[in-house]
Parts: sequence; structure tokens; C-alpha cells
Amino acid sequence: MLILVRHGESTGNADGLLLGRLDAPLTERGLEQAHSLGSALAGATRVISSPLARARDTAEALGLGLPVEIDDRWIEVDYGEFDGQPLGAVPAEVWLRWREDRHFRPPGGETLAEVGVRVGKACEELFATHGDGARGDGDVVVVSHVSPIKAATCWTLGLGDEGAWRLYLATASITRVSWGADGPVLNRFNDTPWSRPT
Repeated sequence: MLILVRHGESTGNADGLLLGRLDAPLTERGLEQAHSLGSALAGATRVISSPLARARDTAEALGLGLPVEIDDRWIEVDYGEFDGQPLGAVPAEVWLRWREDRHFRPPGGETLAEVGVRVGKACEELFATHGDGARGDGDVVVVSHVSPIKAATCWTLGLGDEGAWRLYLATASITRVSWGADGPVLNRFNDTPWSRPT
């Protein structure tokens, strides 16, 4: 099973910022969210993280007792000059271009198509390495960000990159992809065990 975990709430998320490569730390709530996910991930045999601190700190806070491997392919999309801007400050025409053209590149940034390619390669590699359930390789946890996890979900479902605009992903959410015989299978999306009543 490939288990995709979005990092806990960061200061940038709490402030309503468009957060790409800007390395905003976790809030106290984000750290609590991350701690609460550990029990839902018991049995994992490998933990991979984006290089950004909010993802690395989430991976450590899971408390799985495994080394955290860094894979740059799971880093958040580069929003270029819009990184760190309040969501409402991004011009409407920019949002429209992003939605209409997966090859739209904000100045100094990255396209959604490029995110899809790098994440797709990472998923293919993990599927090839861990996809044979008979090997008993166990669950692989990847701690990442909203755009790469959406890209991985689109890859799983065989959708184009534009499918990401129809997905909502909460902070500290869990998305599970099974290693199916004929390809990846979306098992669960945007699960937030920390928000369930106890």
C-alpha cells in the first residue's frame, strides 16, 4: 500500500497563503495533527518525505520509528512569484490560466504538467519496487503536499493533470493507493482520522 500523507497545518496554511517552496513551519495544531496520525500508519516499513521542513517535521512526528528518506520529487509545486502571497491576492486571470492550461508557468515557477511528470515517475518507481504484494514489502508512507498528492491521485486514476482542480485535500490527511494486479487502485482519499469524534 502506498500511503500519501499531507503535512500538518503550517503557519502559511493558517495565514491563508499560497504555499509552495516557501518553508513555513508547522503550527502547534499541525504538530498535534501529525502526532495523531501515527496509529493509523502502524505497520509501515518505509517513510519518504518531501525535503521541505513542514513535511519532514510531519514525517518525524508520526513516530513510526523508521528513518525518513528525502525524495525531492515529492516537493510542493513552485508557485514562482506568487509563492507566499495571500490566496485572495492572486489575480483572477492567473487562477483561470492555471485551471485552463496545465502547462501554464507562473513567472519563476513550475507547471502542473511538470509536477505530474515528476510525481508519476516517483509513483511508478514505488509501484515497481513494492507492487508485488507477495514480497510482503509492507506499506510505504510518503509525506508530501497538496499538489503532489493530487498529482499522484490523478496518476492512480488515469486522469489528466487538470483533474487536480476537482480534488480537495485537507492538511494531515491520508490517501491510500493499493498495489493492484493490473495497476494502482485508489483505496481511500482525504481521510482525516484526527478530525473524527473519539
